[in-house]
Amino acid sequence: MRGISSVVHVRRMAAEILGVGENRVWISPEHLKRVSNAISREEVRKLIDDGFIGIRPIKGTSRVRARHRALQRKKGRRKGPGSRKGPRVDKKGLWMSRVRALRKFLRRLRDRKLIEPKVYRKLYLMVKGGAFRSVSHLKLYLNERKLIRRV
Repeated sequence: MRGISSVVHVRRMAAEILGVGENRVWISPEHLKRVSNAISREEVRKLIDDGFIGIRPIKGTSRVRARHRALQRKKGRRKGPGSRKGPRVDKKGLWMSRVRALRKFLRRLRDRKLIEPKVYRKLYLMVKGGAFRSVSHLKLYLNERKLIRRV
């Protein structure tokens, strides 16, 4: 008998022949003696054909934890600050509240006839384009350009 080191060489040759890693090569424990006597690649191929050497299946990743997390979320748990990813502030929410405030302010000015419809339309599109940081910024813009009518 050639010993354990020859099994290592057979495993390496089998891995090359099968096109997998050495860890994926399975050698039948009942036929270790016969496998360890193989020297050439042809003998290893014969052992593969006879079913004494095979390929182990890919392990893969268990989905158990992911399924558990999904169940917890479904139940409404794990939503605290420690579980949250991403920025602390909701950029879309901030944008919506700002734009809504600006549009409401513009509507009030237009309805009270403090700005003309053409000016309203121009400012509305500017608001949409993100030209103003806040209502006070819009007021500053109106005063600097004297677009607001004095009653």
